[in-house]
Amino acid sequence: MIDGKWKGVILFHLLDGTKRFNELMRSMPKVTQRMLTRQLRELESDGIIDRKVYGEIPPRVEYSLTELGRTLEPILRMLQKWGSAHLEEIVRQRQKAIVER
Repeated sequence: MIDGKWKGVILFHLLDGTKRFNELMRSMPKVTQRMLTRQLRELESDGIIDRKVYGEIPPRVEYSLTELGRTLEPILRMLQKWGSAHLEEIVRQRQKAIVER
C-alpha cells in the first residue's frame, strides 16, 4: 500500500494536516505532477487518504489522512527518526557508490 518512492513522503506531509495539491507539489520538488497524481489516486483507492473537491472556480482539491491513514503515523515518525539518526552514514554510502562506478 505504501510502496514506491513518493507514498511515504506524501503521507509524512499529510501528518501535519490537510494539504492542497500544489502544496504537496511544492514540498516535493522532484516529483512530477503525473507521478503525484498517480500516487494520490492509489492512496485514495486504498482508503489511506481522503480527497475532497470543492465546487469552486477554479476548483479546489484537498487531501488529508483518513482514520486508517492516521494509524500509519507511528511508523512514519519512526522512519523519520531512523533516517535522521543514520543520515550521515547514508550520505557516505551513496558517495562511495558514486566513486565506485
